[in-house]
Amino acid sequence: MKAINVIQQEDYNRLEIADTPTPQPAEHELLIKIEATAVNRADLLQRTGNYPPPKGASKILGLEMAGIVEKIGSAVKNWEVGDKIFSLLPGGGYAEFCTIHEDMAMPIPEDLSFEEAAAIPETFLTAFQAIDWLGKLQQEETILIHAAGSGVGTSAIQLAQHLFNARIIATAGKAHKLETAKKLGADFAYNYKKQNYAQEIISDIGADTVDLVIDFIGKPYWHKNMEIIATDGRIVYLSFLGGHKVEGMSLIPILRKRLSIMGSTLRSRSLDYKIDLTQDFKEQTLSLFSNQTLSPVIDSMYDWSETEQAHQRMQNNKNTGKIVLTGM
Repeated sequence: MKAINVIQQEDYNRLEIADTPTPQPAEHELLIKIEATAVNRADLLQRTGNYPPPKGASKILGLEMAGIVEKIGSAVKNWEVGDKIFSLLPGGGYAEFCTIHEDMAMPIPEDLSFEEAAAIPETFLTAFQAIDWLGKLQQEETILIHAAGSGVGTSAIQLAQHLFNARIIATAGKAHKLETAKKLGADFAYNYKKQNYAQEIISDIGADTVDLVIDFIGKPYWHKNMEIIATDGRIVYLSFLGGHKVEGMSLIPILRKRLSIMGSTLRSRSLDYKIDLTQDFKEQTLSLFSNQTLSPVIDSMYDWSETEQAHQRMQNNKNTGKIVLTGM
């Protein structure tokens, strides 16, 4: 099969479509002909050597895909050749074929294209894990979602609104990303480059009012998060794009407000965990994708021969929502 390989050179790397062995399904696995995949920031980190795949996972980039069942393992009972599915991956999405455990597969809703389905798994499952499993958001609580224009951010806004009827606060650094956040359901949206979001939140809804914070930024937001987080509040860290060393940090708010502070990466979780998460997500949301209550926000689509340009768009933080690759 063809797959995108990372070619390391002296002081840079490049991407190249080349021949590589086609994987074969084990007894509980499916072989999928990939029709579309999507770009994630983890792909950019992996190609520079800063985010290696988990042990046993494909070294090929790509953490999600949508496609058609090409072949089934000997013990597979619930899927047939020709079924259209989408799934989270530990790696291997930038290729013509991949294998997945049968319980990781989700049926593509009838009205969704392969491109739309491929834009769902990584960001929506990451957001679902952060909001539901870790953050334990309750009905009508208040949630603050940073990086609201990202794939995970746009997914988190929709889940918070449609599963929990939450009061939603969003931050981003560009006006069009804030407009997207509002259209998706954010009640308040602040430009972190022009506004002190903590002061704005205190002014608009009061101090100590945010029950759950989903944070990708880290260092620059720690003190502000402490200002607005409510008693018994929760903070879930998914990345530290702004740095991880916080100057002048005090632990007192953690005790005074009885805070729960968590961090998570999804890719390194066990297969059993990912299966349980996928099945729970499917049960709670698949019907909402079918009736278009939930939908992936697609920024742009590229032929996979143009993956370098797609990566550059994400590297430059130009995308609002998902960047999809097709043409495998």
